[in-house]
Amino acid sequence: MTSEKPFSAVQNKNRAAILAAALETFSAHGFRGTRLEQIANNAGMSKPNVIYYFPNKEAIFVTLLNSHIDKWLAPLREIDPDGEPLEQVIEYIVKKVRMSAEMPRESRLFANEIVQGAPRLKESMNSDLKGLFDRTVNILEKWMKEGKLAEVPADHLIYSIWATTQHYADFEAQIEVLSGTPEKIVASAEAYLINMYTKLLKP
Repeated sequence: MTSEKPFSAVQNKNRAAILAAALETFSAHGFRGTRLEQIANNAGMSKPNVIYYFPNKEAIFVTLLNSHIDKWLAPLREIDPDGEPLEQVIEYIVKKVRMSAEMPRESRLFANEIVQGAPRLKESMNSDLKGLFDRTVNILEKWMKEGKLAEVPADHLIYSIWATTQHYADFEAQIEVLSGTPEKIVASAEAYLINMYTKLLKP
């Protein structure tokens, strides 16, 4: 759909239905394994109706990715350089764990794109993510130099937080079999990670 006019209530509802169906389908089958017909069927629409809003499945996929990366980066943006350092890091970790619990399909969608070389995310990664990553590294390194956090490689600290928190979304099925209900997992994950990173970073 190329019109620049604001969407009507019905159009917004249809777009939301398409994106919800696409998230479910892409999460289950990946980008390559998903067909536009599957998305249309899951949205309860005809294929031509879906094409009216999105010209192809890549347009739908990119819309979903961009929406998720904005949400994914929000907790990183909220780290306050004037806040108490350890509290700021722990708050970020808790937010990431809860995001994994609340948005596992979105997290897997993003992770699968990264594993494939991020062909549809390169622009966002080179601008939004890189700038925010560098900002966060600088904040962490400043706190470490001031003796407010234990000195560790700031870039690897961020990678480690991403790995340990997103694991609960990306391997959700495995974790539920091994550890129980999502509610139990989130509570125990938060407690474990808070304890681990507090011991690591407390000066």
